Amino acid sequence: MERSEQLQLDRQVCFSLYACSREVTKVYRPFLDKMGLTYTQYITMLALWEEDNVPVKTLGERLYLDSGTLTPLLKKLEAAGLIVRERDAKDERSVLVRLTGQGKALREQALDLPYELFCRTGLAPEQLEELRKTLQTLTRTIHSRLQEEERG
Repeated sequence: MERSEQLQLDRQVCFSLYACSREVTKVYRPFLDKMGLTYTQYITMLALWEEDNVPVKTLGERLYLDSGTLTPLLKKLEAAGLIVRERDAKDERSVLVRLTGQGKALREQALDLPYELFCRTGLAPEQLEELRKTLQTLTRTIHSRLQEEERG
């Protein structure tokens, strides 16, 4: 392959990931609209349904979101009555995020979302699982290398 061919849009991993992410988000949108959530709010709720009462910092790390993105998102979830943010009694510098009863109840509405996405992918379960694992590995590798570069 010539070097100039490497700049073709369809050869870019970043573009493939971007386009796929947009299409996947479109599949989720009608379901999330019914729940009153954006996609980023949905993944935040997923993380909290998995582990509740966590520090904001831990939640941000889990979601790969910086505080400038996470703080307004948490404010909106709190205004919607889905979460509560409270200072940690053991460490006043830390803010804990906890689901409300309404936030816990919303989980029931989300139970069919993974199946809906699966049905629309056209992939076999094994293919989808392999793709998920590959993307997780890629994300962790890039994140780790970027952190190393930041440290020096």
